[in-house]
Amino acid sequence: MSAGASVATQLQLLARRSVSHIVRDRGLIVSAFVFPLVLFAIVAAGLSAATEIDGFPTDNFTSFALVIAFANGAMVMVAGAGGGIATDVESGFINRMALTPMRSSALLGAQLSGPLALGVAQAALYIAVGYAAGARVEAGFGGGLVLVLLFLAAVSGFGAIGMFVGIRTGSNQAVQALAPMTLVLLFLSSVNLPRNLIESDWFKWVATVNPISYLVEGMRSLLIEGWNAEALALGFGVAAAIIALGLLASARALRLRLVRT
Repeated sequence: MSAGASVATQLQLLARRSVSHIVRDRGLIVSAFVFPLVLFAIVAAGLSAATEIDGFPTDNFTSFALVIAFANGAMVMVAGAGGGIATDVESGFINRMALTPMRSSALLGAQLSGPLALGVAQAALYIAVGYAAGARVEAGFGGGLVLVLLFLAAVSGFGAIGMFVGIRTGSNQAVQALAPMTLVLLFLSSVNLPRNLIESDWFKWVATVNPISYLVEGMRSLLIEGWNAEALALGFGVAAAIIALGLLASARALRLRLVRT
């Protein structure tokens, strides 16, 4: 990387590398496209009777359940972004980059480019499969675009968390170990039932303090309600907070790692 390379040039070169790595990672591709849709199919088929509960917000459970594909698909990017940068740490690529004029901001920003590119394809597939299964976006075409934007914000947030773990540990195995934890967090949210209909006090409390609930509810509001300003504000606000915390933690971890080396 030449000394005169601008941040934009560095970002472009490293982003191309990130996208290339994502495309070649077959395990991640399966996790990003297949598993979320399988989970959606299981939940949509197994819990459809929930629409008979008094106060359930829609009679179209397929629309209600589609958000589980989006939520799970975004959380997969913990491994997508984190695994890539952990591999770079293990291979010595990060150390070599430290000898160049590379900016940390370019490295971290580019590392999210691959997950974001994959996220666009994920969102298109989820919406297409959802429509084929009978789901609808009550907020219309514009709502569909906002749904994709909120999903990509969630992808960025979980990707930033993955980057922090990858840089901090320098271990791909440590990043992969987060996958079961993210799935537990998903099912301890309001993904399967609205919070106001959860009868167990402890479960309702956990779902309320769980930030994933607000991402889920923001995306779901577009699918089953139309435009819900409060749900969307909370969803984007939580996504922004996760992105900020993840990037700040990643930047600090990167500085500490480069100092140690």
